[in-house]
Amino acid sequence: MLILDAVLVAIGLVALWAGLSVRVVQQFQRGVVFRFGRVREEVRAPGLVRLMPVADRLRRVNVQIVTMPIPAQEGITRDNVTVRVDAVVYYRVEDPVKATVNVQDYNFAISQVAQTSLRSIIGKSELDDLLANREPINQGLELMIDSPALGWGIEIDRVEIKDVALPESMKRSMSRQAEAERERRARIITADGEYQASARLSEAAAVMSATPAALQLRLLQTVVEVAAEKNSTLVLPFPVELLRFLDSAVEVNRKTVGQGGEEAAVEPPQSEPPRLPEVEQLELPPLEELLGHSPLAGTDGAGPLSDPLSDRAPDGEADAGADAGSDRATNGAEHAGPGPVAAPPGADHDGVTGVAGTSGGRS
Repeated sequence: MLILDAVLVAIGLVALWAGLSVRVVQQFQRGVVFRFGRVREEVRAPGLVRLMPVADRLRRVNVQIVTMPIPAQEGITRDNVTVRVDAVVYYRVEDPVKATVNVQDYNFAISQVAQTSLRSIIGKSELDDLLANREPINQGLELMIDSPALGWGIEIDRVEIKDVALPESMKRSMSRQAEAERERRARIITADGEYQASARLSEAAAVMSATPAALQLRLLQTVVEVAAEKNSTLVLPFPVELLRFLDSAVEVNRKTVGQGGEEAAVEPPQSEPPRLPEVEQLELPPLEELLGHSPLAGTDGAGPLSDPLSDRAPDGEADAGADAGSDRATNGAEHAGPGPVAAPPGADHDGVTGVAGTSGGRS
């Protein structure tokens, strides 16, 4: 009985020792052993692993490729465009001992390095590169993350940018740019087609000019094509030569009318010669009467002044003398004009000149 109890106790101790010293490591894991707190350099392979009870501690490390999404980071590109970019990083543990000893939590560390590297690469890149040329950006981002990860025993497999979010205003601007570019291409293609068609038409016109009957045949063919459709269109062929003749006639008529208007504009209007105003002829008194009334008539050295009333001629003779004097004055005014009348010799120049000048000014 005692022997049986001793055997059972021995079996129990062996089972307890086996339970404390044996561990299982999965295929996608590697085991890092700490003996009394000191890491063992030997990494335990997958399978059944024996440990020293109480002294050893086993820590399993996953060596699979880990897919970690990088949260969207907002930044300003080199060409001053605000964008929001998110990415994804693929990494795996290369050295389980370094990943366990050198960094507290390598997953969190890789996440933070990836976010800062993504913001940095956004500021160094342009918008066109982020949208159309991502391969160099991905390689640069991978190098930026891989630099600190090597000391942690982490290998960066690849890094890729997933999405680039643009502002609505930038999207509208890019859509207008793309629309303008496609319109430009469409116009170039249309112009190229018209150029080729015009070249072919010029060749056809050269052939038709050699044979005028070909143009009539082409016109009849066009009429047949129009008449083939069931419509109510009436086609009347009109010769182009007639239109050209009408245009030339209108042009000649317009030139003729223009030349006639210029000649009419050049000829000055004929005006009547200006008429001189009629001058009223005044009758002058006889010269003898004027001399007789002059206060200087008797101061010629012959004696005292005579009375003008005593020297006056009779009425008949006075009238005859007045008529003769008026006739002479009128004839003198017509021949001499409006100038002063010359005084006779022996008369006083002041009195005669003043009277004649007055009468001349009145005439």
